[in-house]
Amino acid sequence: MTESTDRKTWLGLLARAPQGRIASLLSQVGPVPPATDLRRPEAGSVMVQGRAGGTGNAFNLGEMTVTRCSLQLPCGTVGHGYVQGRSKTDARAAAVVDALLQTDHADRVHATVTAPLAAEAAARQKSRAAKAAATRVEFFTLVRGED
Repeated sequence: MTESTDRKTWLGLLARAPQGRIASLLSQVGPVPPATDLRRPEAGSVMVQGRAGGTGNAFNLGEMTVTRCSLQLPCGTVGHGYVQGRSKTDARAAAVVDALLQTDHADRVHATVTAPLAAEAAARQKSRAAKAAATRVEFFTLVRGED
């Protein structure tokens, strides 16, 4: 994976994390350097697009509330955080995690924050797939032999 793919992956994990989870995992990392806000956490809305059947033409599904934050660590590294909902604490925590993952602390932050988030996301996906599979109906046709 390239660095941009890694960053895309961890920003996606942070954006989809359940409310309060990023901040709780970040508290386990240990002391975090003080950061300067470049953009204080602020809530807004974004247009969400959908696709009919997952492959059709895109259409505007509706708006979703998102909170964003940008900050800079003392070393100059900039982090950005976008989360679903209105949690300013989570947006700031996501920005701190993003910034720390670009520094020498990346291994520790990955093991403490992003790896558990990835495992939890995989478990949620597996649970959803199992529930969907339980409702699956298979149709078949019996050949009558009168052709």
